[in-house]
This record gives sequence, C-alpha cells and structure tokens, in this order.
Amino acid sequence: MKTLLLWDIDGTLTHSTGAGERALRTALREAHGVEDDLSWLSLSGRTDVWIGRQMLEHHHLPAHDEAVRHLLSFYLRALPTELNNPNAHVLPGIREALSAVAEMRDVTQGLLTGNLSAGADIKLNYFGIRQFFAFGAFADDSAHRNDLGPFAIKRAAAHHGIPFDKTRVVIIGDTPHDIACGQAIKALTFGVATGKFSEQQLREAGADVVFANLADTNHFLAEVEKAVHPA
Repeated sequence: MKTLLLWDIDGTLTHSTGAGERALRTALREAHGVEDDLSWLSLSGRTDVWIGRQMLEHHHLPAHDEAVRHLLSFYLRALPTELNNPNAHVLPGIREALSAVAEMRDVTQGLLTGNLSAGADIKLNYFGIRQFFAFGAFADDSAHRNDLGPFAIKRAAAHHGIPFDKTRVVIIGDTPHDIACGQAIKALTFGVATGKFSEQQLREAGADVVFANLADTNHFLAEVEKAVHPA
C-alpha cells in the first residue's frame, strides 16, 4: 500500500514575493477598472476561486461563476510577469525533499493547492519543479479547500491504478487552512512554518507534525517514514 503526500504550493514549496497578489490586483484593474491593494483580504490558504469571488463581491460586482472565471483569466495572464522577479524562489530543502520522495517505492506525491490548475502549472514550471507532480486537486475542483482532499485521492488512485486509504494520506502545508483540509478527511498533517504562520500557530491548528522549514531533508524523510510504517 502506497502512502500519498499532497503538497501545497505557495509558502510551502515556493515563495513568490507576492506575485499572486500583484497579479490579482492587475486582474481587477484590467477586467473592471478597479484599483485595490487587497489589504482587507487574507489570501493565505484560500483558493483562487474563493479569492476571486470575495474581490468581486467586495466591489459590488457580479460574482457568479462566469464572472469569477473572467476575472481569473486576467490573473493567469498577469501571473508570469509577476513571478519573473529576482526574489521569487523555491524554499529551503524542497528540491531535495521532492527528489528523495520521488525515489521512495512506497510513497507517491501530488498537489493539493488553492491555485487553479493553470496557475499551478505556471508557478511550478517557472520554478522548475513541475515534473514531480502528475496529479493533484485545485481551485477548479472547488472554491472550498476542505473539499479538495477527495479529488486528490481519486486522481492518485486513477494515476496509479490502486486505491489509497485516507489513513495513508499526508497533507503538507503552511497555513491552518491546509491543516483543516487534512483533518476534513482524517489525514495526517505536516505543518511547515515557511509562510505567514508560526510553528506554534500550526500546532494550535492541530498539525500532527510541525517543521520550521524543510532544510533538514533527513528529518523530513524520517517523518515520512513514520507515516509509511506507523507504529
């Protein structure tokens, strides 16, 4: 039986120095002529669809599904330019962790992210780590992050041709929303304090394991091994 690791992107795998927020501001300006610094909106751990709808509602604009898709099409157009800055980077230890997991016979890895699928592709291709992920769950599947676990598990099963038990799933993320998403399907949760939330905040959210970062590959792999071979 394989263990399934499901990774968040922003703040967990990569740090984009606000590229997504800048692209959203550009989208709102270009699609609707509205200037907004989005200081009123907490983006961390949310899905792009949820964020887009909040932005439209805040400005009393139509916020039905097609309107959200229209806004986010401008976001996707702006995203590559905003990513292309010297401070955007893959977080410490991530390339090593992804490479090591890819070599583990009893483990597979995918995505569970609030990004649109197209946005995830743009980001991971920019950072050169797209090849590690053959499947995942995205904002296209649901505006609500807690809904995404079953989509990712179903796609993992289709990709590998085997079932995955929820007790052998690990959600890895940097926000309490990632932890709650894992708890929604009774998965193991790894919190990584490389985003806007501290180790203590991730523990308080109920993360099963908390890392300051993933620079210590051996420590991370040791916790993965515990998930693969629980006591």
